[in-house]
Amino acid sequence: MNFQFTEEQQLLRQTVRSFVDKEIMPHITAWDREGKFDPDIYTKLAALGLMGVCIPEAYGGSGMDYNSLAIVCEELERGDTAFRTAVSVHTGLNSMTLLQWGSEAQKEKYLVPQAKGEKIGAFGLTEPGAGSDVASLQSTAVKADEYYILNGQKTWISLCDTADHFLVFAYTDKSKKHHGISAFIVERTWEGFSSKAQKGKLGIRAGNTGEIFFDNIKVPKENLLGEEGEGFKIAMSALDNGRFTVAAGAVGQIMACLEASVSYCHERETFGKPIGKHQLVQQMIAKMEAGLQMSRLLVYRAGELKNSGKRNTRETSLAKWQACDFANQAADDAVQIHGAYGFSDEYPVERYLRNSKAPVIYEGTREIHTVMQAEYVLGYRKDKELNKMLPAWEGQTESVK
Repeated sequence: MNFQFTEEQQLLRQTVRSFVDKEIMPHITAWDREGKFDPDIYTKLAALGLMGVCIPEAYGGSGMDYNSLAIVCEELERGDTAFRTAVSVHTGLNSMTLLQWGSEAQKEKYLVPQAKGEKIGAFGLTEPGAGSDVASLQSTAVKADEYYILNGQKTWISLCDTADHFLVFAYTDKSKKHHGISAFIVERTWEGFSSKAQKGKLGIRAGNTGEIFFDNIKVPKENLLGEEGEGFKIAMSALDNGRFTVAAGAVGQIMACLEASVSYCHERETFGKPIGKHQLVQQMIAKMEAGLQMSRLLVYRAGELKNSGKRNTRETSLAKWQACDFANQAADDAVQIHGAYGFSDEYPVERYLRNSKAPVIYEGTREIHTVMQAEYVLGYRKDKELNKMLPAWEGQTESVK
C-alpha cells in the first residue's frame, strides 16, 4: 500500500488547516464555554467543497477519495471535535449511505443538495434503550396506503436542531427482530417531527446534539431507503463509513494534543530547564507520537480498502478503537504536561480531554470493538459481503468523466 500523499491531498490539507486556523481557532474557546454551535460553518465548508468530499461530481460532490476525507476529518478535529462530527454525520453516515443504497430519484432529491452543502443530513439510530443493541429499538413505521406512519424517538443525535434530512431506522415488522428494521429518509419540516438539544454535556459543547421525536409522521413510501427489512444492513454499512471518519478525527485530536504539548514544553521551565528536558515529559510526548503514527496507518489502510471497494468492517473497527483510545490517552497526557494550567480553559488541552471521551463511546463502544476484534481472530465472526457495496473510488470518478 502506498500512503504517499498526492499534490491534491497536500493542497487539501493546507486548505482545511488554513480554514481551521482562521474560522475555528479564534472562536472555539468562547463557543465551547457558551455551548454554541455556529451553523455558518456549513456555508463556509460548502464553499470549499468539503460537504461532499468523496461524493462523485455527478451527484454534486468533489469526487475525491476516502483518504482525502480522512485528511479533512483530521484537520477539522484539530480545531474541535464538533466540526469533524458535523462532517462525519452529514457525509459519512448520511450522504455516503444515500450514495450506496439510494435510488436515482432519492439521490437527485436528497444527495445532490447535501453534497453541495445546500442541505444538511443527519443519522437517527440510537434510542434511549437501544445503543449497541440495535435490535432493541422501539421506533415503528406502519404501512398505510401510500405512506408509512412513523412513531418513536432517537437520542444523542448530532445536528438534531440544524439538519434538514434525517436517515431514520424503525421496525416495519418487529416479529423478524433485526431483519424487520427498515430505513427511511425523513424531512425536518414534516408534521409530527420535533427536536430538542441536550445540555450539560461533558464535551463537544460547541456541537449540536440532542433528541428527535416522531409523532405519527407520514413518510411517503418513496422515502423508504432500500427494501423493507434491509435497515440493519444499511445501518451497518453506514457505520463502516462513520467509524472511518471518527478514527480519522481521532488522529487529528492526537495532532492537536501533540502540537499544544510541544509548544508548552518549549515555553515552560521547571528546576532551571524547559520541561521538555525532563524524561517523564519526554515519555508522554513519545507516546503521543507513537499513537499518532500507528493510528494514521490504521486509518489509511482502511481508506485504501474503501478506495478499492473492498469490505473493511474489521479494519475500520480496529482503526476506530485504537485511534480513539490513543486520542483519549494523548489528551490525558497533554493535561498532565500542562500541570495546573491544563485544568483551565486558558489552554486548549482540557477541552481536548473532555472531547476525547465521546468518540470512545459512540459508533461502537471500546468494548464492542474489543469483542469484534477478538471474534475475528477466533474465527467466530466472518463478514459477509453487503449488498450494494460502495464501488471502488476509481470506478466512481470514471463514471463522471
